[in-house]
Amino acid sequence: MNIVVLSRNPHLYSTQSIVTACRKKQHQVLVLDHQKFDLMADSQGMTMLYNGIKLDHVDAIIPRIGATATVYGAAVIRQFELNGVFSVTGSEALVKARDKFRCIQHLSAAGIPVPKTIMANKIGFQAKSLEKYLDLPIVVKLKESTHGLGVILSDSYNNAWSTLEAFHQLDQDTLLQEFIKEAKGADIRAFVVDGKVVGSMKRQAVEGDFRSNLHRGGSAAIEKLSAEEEKIAISAAEILGLHVAGVDLLRSERGPLVLEVNASPGLEGIETTTKVDIAGSIIQFVEKSLPQNNS
Repeated sequence: MNIVVLSRNPHLYSTQSIVTACRKKQHQVLVLDHQKFDLMADSQGMTMLYNGIKLDHVDAIIPRIGATATVYGAAVIRQFELNGVFSVTGSEALVKARDKFRCIQHLSAAGIPVPKTIMANKIGFQAKSLEKYLDLPIVVKLKESTHGLGVILSDSYNNAWSTLEAFHQLDQDTLLQEFIKEAKGADIRAFVVDGKVVGSMKRQAVEGDFRSNLHRGGSAAIEKLSAEEEKIAISAAEILGLHVAGVDLLRSERGPLVLEVNASPGLEGIETTTKVDIAGSIIQFVEKSLPQNNS
């Protein structure tokens, strides 16, 4: 099988883990930078050009699209999809999950428990009208933040509104979210592949911080999910149309809440913590989806 991994950096742990898993199963694999594709469409169909050379004979793609390249990355995935190439992550699913409020909207509409979240408008924002809906402290976060960047905990309404105003001045869409105090700076990452949780870990923020991201210095340990948490994680990925997803859960007094769903979850933290071959599970999913092309 000819597999293309879409990644801007072939040396990243996640990319290398997937490449290794492909080679273990004797698949041909290329790592290509999605930002270097030219996409051409005419009456004869759609052509993929990479560094000016036409790309053919691709059976499947495994997108590793970062937050800074969502729109163009989705366009590249879409071109592959419309050419009949299987993609582990669909273009529409990527866009749905990457937009944090759009993700929350879809989950909420489907009855998945989520923290109370408000997307504040930039024109007629009424601070006082929102104070009755959110208790202090308030999490203020950029709509497309990653790795805990652009996420601030405000202990006063004045501070929250000032932070929001500053983000709006920078033309950044911003969310206001309830703070789940009882989570105590921890969340649960459930890694879903093909409708199953294949690994899970608890991430704990460093003392004095509330962001549990490993990129912010948080620690990780294997964590067993409850039946309810597993069901919610699988449902969240399915609702967004994701076959591979990192579902982040908070344990609250009212039960598990889905904080966000990552369409391009990193493998380093989950694999090194759980010792589970997550990349291998992803390749098994590709093989299952395209059995006629297995080599």
